[in-house]
Amino acid sequence: LRLHLALLAALLTVAGAAAAAQPPFRGFYYLLDCGAAASTTDSRGLEWLPDGGYVTGGEPHQLPDQGLLDPALATRRDFPHEPGKKFCYELPVDRNRRYLLRPTFFYGASSPPPPVFDLIVDGTFWTAVNTTDDVLAGSASYYEAVFGASGRNMSFCLGVNPDYTSAGPFINALQVIQLHDSVYNATNFTASAMGLIARTKFGSTDDVERYPNDTFNRYWQPFPDSKHAVSSTHNVTSADFWNLPPPGVFNTALVAEQDAPLVLQWPPIPLQNDSYYVALYFADTVSESSRTFNVYINDYSFYEGLTVTSAGLSVFATQWNLSGLTRVILAPVSGLPPLINAGEVFGLFPLGGYTFPRDARALEAIKRSLQNIPDDWNGDPCMPHGYAWTGVTCDKGQIPRVISLNFSSMGLSGYLSSDIARLTALTDISFANNSLSGPIPNLSNLRNLTRLHLQDNKLNGTVPQTLGIITSLRELFLQNNELDGAVPLNLLLNQGLTYQFLPGNNFFPRPPR
Repeated sequence: LRLHLALLAALLTVAGAAAAAQPPFRGFYYLLDCGAAASTTDSRGLEWLPDGGYVTGGEPHQLPDQGLLDPALATRRDFPHEPGKKFCYELPVDRNRRYLLRPTFFYGASSPPPPVFDLIVDGTFWTAVNTTDDVLAGSASYYEAVFGASGRNMSFCLGVNPDYTSAGPFINALQVIQLHDSVYNATNFTASAMGLIARTKFGSTDDVERYPNDTFNRYWQPFPDSKHAVSSTHNVTSADFWNLPPPGVFNTALVAEQDAPLVLQWPPIPLQNDSYYVALYFADTVSESSRTFNVYINDYSFYEGLTVTSAGLSVFATQWNLSGLTRVILAPVSGLPPLINAGEVFGLFPLGGYTFPRDARALEAIKRSLQNIPDDWNGDPCMPHGYAWTGVTCDKGQIPRVISLNFSSMGLSGYLSSDIARLTALTDISFANNSLSGPIPNLSNLRNLTRLHLQDNKLNGTVPQTLGIITSLRELFLQNNELDGAVPLNLLLNQGLTYQFLPGNNFFPRPPR
């Protein structure tokens, strides 16, 4: 599911009482100004932090001053065009909580067009980013999704897809905000994620609005209609609403004419045939009054006999099938004419899976034992398919296993971690032509290992006798290290093994070449 919304750079303004203080966010939250060297403060008084502490790759880039109102658009981080690599932000989170992710992209004036690339969260492909049309309009683009956290870290990644363009990905800003337990809580986030299609304030003629009392800093798009729009000054207490909409979204509405239905084409774009999360918000604009009406979506009953008062309410469906252009119809039953204040639509898409957990933990331990590692060794090691870590090969199983490590000639230093032996599906290992030191660990758990290439390093100590009990081993190259002692007989007498221990090393007695 590929989704995006355009946001004019000059319209990143604040709704109504935007100068008021922002209440504290719940739990973990991140406002990252990508490519910035120092913290910045926006027009709402929110502090945006430099992103350098959360990402290992990319280069900062300062955009020329174009009168942008949002300081987070003044810089961006550019990543190299290296097909098959993903460059990830690693963010500590609370396990089993859900998070709103909102990256923003503004390439600035450019020729040729800006790059197209993938967004990936943990092991799941989210969407492709294409900001070409927005750049031509002088606009920024933001994408938004809600993901559940399965561990103590969440990775947000930009993937270099060779089928798109020949330039590397970029990003200007990233917001990751922990949601309250009541927000979008009817979705099963262990199986799915949600990508925003539309979040709309009906009857509004303002720019994109954000509210200082919205803990989650959501953006609400206007939906003007001079024929049906009304405004309200009474306050709606929305703290008891599921999804916690900010009270400000209830101060405008679209109202049907007397004895007539209200028909809206919303969302304003055609949709793929799929399941969607739909939430609609209502509050009577007249105090101490009520109205009852039926809600239909594409002529199917969404809610019968909905009675709306000035206290307000919301109705939602977690898996509602939509296809093409969508019509929302509010048909009167009794009382005043139907109205609607706000709505949200999200597309649902399945999670992509994860590397076998023991393999992922082992690779993280191996990563800690090495220096000068590639800058894409973040995020899920195997997923999504086509985006494995550099040098790592995984099988295509539903829960992928690591089957090969090819880290030869990568300029690595450090030592060989004993955690390699936890990668029990390995068939091939090569750390050849690096600067590794220390001993060779016990690898006898690797019952499927066929090739072990450790030549041209600075390894020391003795050759483990346990290598000789790996019956699947067919190639063993250890030359040009600083090993000593005797080569185990169970290796020298293995007629099915091709080995090379010399030149280099200090074996005694010297083994045959």
